[in-house]
Amino acid sequence: MKRISILGSTGSIGTQTLDVVRKNKDKFEVVAISANSSINLLLEQITEFKPKYVAVYDEDSAKALKNMIPSDIDIKVLSGMEGLVQISSLDEIDVLLTAIVGMIGLVPTLEAIKKGKTIALANKETLVTAGQLVMEEAKKRNVDILPVDSEHSAIFQCLNGENKKEIDSIILTASGGPFRGKSKQELEHVTKNEALKHPNWSMGRKISIDSSTLMNKGLEVIEAKWLFNVEPDKIDVVVHPQSIIHSMVQFVDSSIIAQMGCPDMKLPIQYALTYPNRLLNDFERLDFSKLSSLTFEKPDLNTFPCLKLAYDSLKMGGTYCAVLNAANEVLVNEFLEDKIKFYDIPKYIEKTLEAHKSIEKPTLEEILHIDNWSREFVKQCIK
Repeated sequence: MKRISILGSTGSIGTQTLDVVRKNKDKFEVVAISANSSINLLLEQITEFKPKYVAVYDEDSAKALKNMIPSDIDIKVLSGMEGLVQISSLDEIDVLLTAIVGMIGLVPTLEAIKKGKTIALANKETLVTAGQLVMEEAKKRNVDILPVDSEHSAIFQCLNGENKKEIDSIILTASGGPFRGKSKQELEHVTKNEALKHPNWSMGRKISIDSSTLMNKGLEVIEAKWLFNVEPDKIDVVVHPQSIIHSMVQFVDSSIIAQMGCPDMKLPIQYALTYPNRLLNDFERLDFSKLSSLTFEKPDLNTFPCLKLAYDSLKMGGTYCAVLNAANEVLVNEFLEDKIKFYDIPKYIEKTLEAHKSIEKPTLEEILHIDNWSREFVKQCIK
């Protein structure tokens, strides 16, 4: 039985992880869960899965949850970053599933790696902001980092048993999001509600907006560089609206291996939790006789400049990716609050990158400092 801790158990990935656990209670034990402030759902999860620990990032919400938990439930309530770190590095766990959204996932993940815990990684920002640091620490501690994103899980599966030195290119597929095929002029005044309507996947609000700008794919390009140790010019993006092929690897002999399946995040979640084994499930099976076509097209970098900004940041190296991520997090939140327009997101990301003085091989403290600087700079820009 694998004992797991879940950072972000109330979000889209977290709740789907618990769906996987629910159907395989003889194989997984949920030792700890966490959320930012969604204490009503946390209470439901506590009642059902009976974890030993719960961490709530928001201090006031943690106090409120403590008062809500029935006296007959034995659980330790933790709070703040200290609480997230504690449930990430418990002696009682085997696997940390990081489903938390944003830069907040970096420090707890690093602490888990230092304690030798297997990482099931759904938090893109960990590798986007500190890829070199995280991967070096994982190698030093002999820790497996198992990707949960459907695209990176696909690549991971395609590379299983292959010689990684024989990779010619990695091909990340993108659905194109809700605005595929739209012109720049058509997107000038789109609303957050339009941007949140993803055609294929059910995701959280932040990731849905990232998908609409193609920043999500840009962050995945950066993540792929660190996960699979490939250079940016060997990572391609192709728009595949049907989301059936989750990603591909082309090898030096020109052969391509692709991983396919119905769009369902529970599959890569389950694979990360059961690796190196596969587990029988009742997920929907792909029926090729019902597939009318699979189509592919190049991403439009003029209409979706965030993808180009991500490539540029990765190629420039140093701390540019940390700046890109921090600026994007602030701007997505501003867009969700109707304070800026859709194209203000790439506009102010670019301004922040231009103002930044990069550090080639940053420490954790320097990354955290740059993250704070980037957020403050963006906020000043949009005042």
